[in-house]
Amino acid sequence: MTDSYSLLSYLPEDSRKGLKVADSRWQSLRQNTLTVPRVITQNNQKIETLDTDVVICGGTLGILMAASLQKQGWNVTLIERGILRGRVQEWNISRQELEVFLTLDLLSSAELEEAIATEYNPARVGFYQGYELWVRDILNIGIDPVFLLEKLKRKFLETGGILLENTPFNSATIHPDGVTIQADKTCLKSRLLIDGMGHFSPIVQQARQGQKPDGVCFVAGSCAQGYPHNETGDLIFSFTPILNQCQYFWEAFPAKDGRTTYLFTYLDANPERFSLEFFMEEYLRLLPEYQNIELDQLDFKRFLFGFFPSYRKSPLKMPWDRILPIGDSAGGQSPVSFGGFGAMVRHLKRLTFGIDEALKADVLDSNALHLLQPYQPNISVTWLFQKTMSVEVDQKISPNQINELMSGVFKVMDKLGEDVLNPFLQDVIQFPALMKTLPLVNPKLVFPILPQVGINPLLDWMGHYFNLALYSGLSPLGKLGQPLVNNLSPKQQYYYHRWLDAWKYGSGGDYQE
Repeated sequence: MTDSYSLLSYLPEDSRKGLKVADSRWQSLRQNTLTVPRVITQNNQKIETLDTDVVICGGTLGILMAASLQKQGWNVTLIERGILRGRVQEWNISRQELEVFLTLDLLSSAELEEAIATEYNPARVGFYQGYELWVRDILNIGIDPVFLLEKLKRKFLETGGILLENTPFNSATIHPDGVTIQADKTCLKSRLLIDGMGHFSPIVQQARQGQKPDGVCFVAGSCAQGYPHNETGDLIFSFTPILNQCQYFWEAFPAKDGRTTYLFTYLDANPERFSLEFFMEEYLRLLPEYQNIELDQLDFKRFLFGFFPSYRKSPLKMPWDRILPIGDSAGGQSPVSFGGFGAMVRHLKRLTFGIDEALKADVLDSNALHLLQPYQPNISVTWLFQKTMSVEVDQKISPNQINELMSGVFKVMDKLGEDVLNPFLQDVIQFPALMKTLPLVNPKLVFPILPQVGINPLLDWMGHYFNLALYSGLSPLGKLGQPLVNNLSPKQQYYYHRWLDAWKYGSGGDYQE
């Protein structure tokens, strides 16, 4: 079977419908025809009485934040447009990143172990006609979202949290002393509104005013049974040169009900780009070669697809007081990663303590809240990496240029050791590791990418690289002033701690924790 109709026939009817819906949004994004919603307004009149301290919109990842803030003693209301439940597909993460659930007392050690659905080793990194290596304990844990969200949901309710399911967010009005939120037929008055509704949140769309994303990650995949070997995984792997003006990358890992495989690529939102449906066809066309198995031998359990926009000006600064974006709404994830669960978990402790301080000091204006989603040079430097892995629609480059560069870079990092390689594979960029790696990469691999990425992105990257070095130096220096913090006012402490967090996370210093 090679024609597109036959390939897409492997998808059940509901998946084909979902694919068309996603494609419709992708087409609107490419053609810049998305309607900008107007869901946030402002009113100078005080509301005086409040129903709750915090309202969080978006329950799938918002429950992590809701349970954590409720544990800190705040009154939290979580609204979810449907029923709050986890998806069937596991969330992949590394084991040390899960310690935050113990630190914040959200899960016991036994509950955390129960939340782990799969664990595998080793994982492969490899590139077409190039270098291949195997690593251990990197993104090799599969968390069961159904169990995790149900456990956090129960604990949130037991500690007094309020959950409103089947309650879609409609609008919000900002007042001098609070926010009025209209969610379906419910009206809530809160000190702070947290937006956890993701990339396509109506609040985010209004804040960005129809801005096109600077980059997009395309994903198509499935979970299926029938693979003869399912003990190892792939973190990033390629076995083809550039196709359709894109470099195709693959990911694979064992799941509790089969083997999950993804095809992903990086591109822009040019109107001439192919559809998500076409990309799913490419996935099904190439999957047999990738896994050395025929499609008819597989029992597909589910299909996965989507696209993830990213913006250079991120994290997003809200133009209004008393609104804080988190997770994908904030756009704070690296442009080379999918964001989602891993990015949320990484920043959960920082956000929990930061929001707690903001509420106590009553610093809820736009500038103060933006410090909770600060500029992070270790994320901004990855824009150049994303650029080197993508090809413009009308660009002419060597068919294997991206594979050769990736192969050369990973060969150097592998030889430099785990201290350099492992953080990078977990999307943590650190100045010492970058400084060791770059001079050792073969110049013959670097020079061809200069016309590919362009001079302006390169100059922009150099600024972020300098700031990465600066933040790496400021992070340890900032801690020296910690003994003096107790003499500061709550508001001053809030600002001091936010700069400490920005320097630590912005330099990748949180990885050592």
